[in-house]
Amino acid sequence: MKSSFDLTNKVIVIVGGAGLIGSELSRLCASHGANVVIVEINKKKAESLVAVIQKAGGKAFAEVCDTTNEKSVKALVARVTKRFKRVDGLVNTAHFSTGKPGKVPTDVSYTDFIDYLNDHIGGPFLATREFAKHMIRQKSGSIVFMGSIYGVKAPRFEIYKGTPMTVRAEYEIAKAGLIHLTKYLAKAWGPRGIRVNAISPGGVFDNQNQKFVKAYNQHAILGNRMANPDDIAPTLVYLMSDASKYITGQNIVIDGGWTL
Repeated sequence: MKSSFDLTNKVIVIVGGAGLIGSELSRLCASHGANVVIVEINKKKAESLVAVIQKAGGKAFAEVCDTTNEKSVKALVARVTKRFKRVDGLVNTAHFSTGKPGKVPTDVSYTDFIDYLNDHIGGPFLATREFAKHMIRQKSGSIVFMGSIYGVKAPRFEIYKGTPMTVRAEYEIAKAGLIHLTKYLAKAWGPRGIRVNAISPGGVFDNQNQKFVKAYNQHAILGNRMANPDDIAPTLVYLMSDASKYITGQNIVIDGGWTL
């Protein structure tokens, strides 16, 4: 059973691999033996994490790509496949701070709304489409989208009361769209040997407004706390490994029971 979770020599591309959640995903996959390709739009950010992973004895490589740009994505895929000759896993975890969020939907401009959806659904779709072409040829691969509890549940607006924070309608729509894209692609590509799943975390602690954190925590039945990146990363290792070889089209919610 232990060997089923081994990622030795697997090539795993993590888009947004140096972000809040992505950095923990990258470190843990590398610690399980994978060749981790950390994709960021900021070169220094990716290289900094690569240095940390390599110092710990892992194998990591930095790549720069704008995943909302088709030419940039195709160039990334060409570089990765030329270097490694294969791609075993793709993780879409990048997040963009697009536009100016409104407190209510009537405050959101049409341009910001469409741009947000383009970045957060279009970007993952582009990367997935291009890497999947190689996975189809090799007849294997695991793809993971990063969803959210707000992709499956209406927001609890009350936890934002008295804070400058809110949840964007377009955020929920994007995450729900990715979860359904997961199911669509799993059905379409399963016969080609490709598994497609999603992970939907609850709120991840990142020094948010204390009033919000206190209100959020009251709904988390496991520990009355927000998630940490290391609560999420082990599930990604599972989905990248042979231990999950019979799992596809699933959305795994990791929220400490917050949505119950």
